[in-house]
Amino acid sequence: MHADWTSLVTLASGFEADITIALLEAHDIPAERDGNDTVGIFGPGFQGATSRGVTILVPAKRLAEAQAILAEPRELPDDVLPE
Repeated sequence: MHADWTSLVTLASGFEADITIALLEAHDIPAERDGNDTVGIFGPGFQGATSRGVTILVPAKRLAEAQAILAEPRELPDDVLPE
């Protein structure tokens, strides 16, 4: 971990972590998964829940901005929802 980075959130699965990182990066906030090697019981390709979760790290100076982005309510566009 970079010395000036801090923990933003711990999520249950690698999939959730990857989506969260993509969201933050779409807002120009650098983000990384922690390096705790949580691969689940099915190996490194496993994206389900892990016993320790997956922590997202962001630069400390961008923490408040990242928290605000995660707090924003999100809705799917109408054309994505089934009729």
